[in-house]
Amino acid sequence: MLECAAGDSIMEVSRRLGITPDTVRTWRRRFLERGADGLCDEPRPGVPRKITDADVERVIVKTLEETPRNATHWSTRSMAAATGMSQSAISRIWRAFALAPHRSETFKLSTDPLFIDKVRDVVGLYLDPPEKALVLCADEKSQIQALDRSQPVLPMIPGVPERRSHDYIRVGTTTLFAALEVATGKVIGSLHRRHRAAEFKKFLAKLDKEVPHELDVHLILDNYATHKTPGIKRWLLAHPRFRLHFTPTSASWLNLVERWFAELTQKKLKRGVHRSVQALERDIRTWLSDWNEHPRPFGWTKTADEILDKLAHYCRRISDSGH
Repeated sequence: MLECAAGDSIMEVSRRLGITPDTVRTWRRRFLERGADGLCDEPRPGVPRKITDADVERVIVKTLEETPRNATHWSTRSMAAATGMSQSAISRIWRAFALAPHRSETFKLSTDPLFIDKVRDVVGLYLDPPEKALVLCADEKSQIQALDRSQPVLPMIPGVPERRSHDYIRVGTTTLFAALEVATGKVIGSLHRRHRAAEFKKFLAKLDKEVPHELDVHLILDNYATHKTPGIKRWLLAHPRFRLHFTPTSASWLNLVERWFAELTQKKLKRGVHRSVQALERDIRTWLSDWNEHPRPFGWTKTADEILDKLAHYCRRISDSGH
């Protein structure tokens, strides 16, 4: 209407706004006949609405603030019985307001007194790495089990997924020490049967050997006890180019190597069948070698302030929850 009021023709308005000429004519005619009231949408055909706003509010409040007597969460069936509505109506309301009572996620807030300082330190390395230095995210994936199935795996066929027995045979464990290069995604790995400070010291020696000596090494680690033993501290004093940065307690999500461990687990370990620890270690070394042929870095995007603001929002929700 504003375009037409400026004196433009129907075809010009149609072309400029990307709509058909008939649409322009229709709304122009309605405005000329009824003024501003003609611009309101007209009632549409169909069955009159049966669920009122009060009904929708009642379902939402009940979903968020109550639980059924005989269960920990609502289902569409139990909510329909409690409100006198149909299951499909409950389902539509939940979808409209993004409610999913059947879903549940876990979380844990760090109680580290140096949480803010450590977040700023680690995120600063991700977003603004120092010059002439390599930033590595390191950790150990301990107790990787070599599992053999009690019966042979049945391969996938059309219409039937791969099937495996629910039980398995444990044949041993191994531990993978890994350091993810933040800039390139390459990984330096080392397998050991145990994960004591002695094995971690050997892993540090391997990093010292493989990283060019003209580069400083900024190593992001968690707070595991083997990372802080007197022997490790003495090794670090003898190798001053290594600088350790610890993530806050209960904040493994801040260490990017955990994302790489998830790739390894999902793509290799979860459905793997190994009849010996040697076979498991051989598979891990092969997968690690294949990864390093075409490495993919995991980009970090959130700033420290964004992370801290989001956690503050969660803390306020917990404080206001009444628990």
